[in-house]
Amino acid sequence: MTIIKLRGVKNLESDIRLNQLYSQFDILLSELRKKEVTDSIIQTINNEVEEINTSDSLTTNDLRKVIKKKQTAILRLIEKDLKLVPKNYYRTLWLALGMTVFGMPLGVLAGVLLGQPGLFAIGLPIGVAIGVTVGTAMDKTAAKENRQLNLEIKY
Repeated sequence: MTIIKLRGVKNLESDIRLNQLYSQFDILLSELRKKEVTDSIIQTINNEVEEINTSDSLTTNDLRKVIKKKQTAILRLIEKDLKLVPKNYYRTLWLALGMTVFGMPLGVLAGVLLGQPGLFAIGLPIGVAIGVTVGTAMDKTAAKENRQLNLEIKY
């Protein structure tokens, strides 16, 4: 069983953001065709692609939303079931986690201990640094284990 291809979309050249998103989604599908994927996951991916292929009557904004939604669903599915991730996936994820899990508590702690509530903000860059470091290490591990797709998702 193979992953079906995206059909061409009218007015693709007139909307730059739709064109970029459509191209990114097409690259994602071609990268997945290179990997060993189970038939059940291929069937799920094909259902998502078929919904995009049959959405001819949507406006460009609605089509962009549908493509983003389907792309996110596919990425979650392959990450959960196959442990396949795009480039810098963990870095992006851990950047936000580092700020909220490490940075904010460190900033609040520094502000309370030193009696300066303005020091709350000092924890955020520390959290970002921790998050980027952890995420980059996880991305390198995924690349070594051949679990990384050769594309970077840009939203």
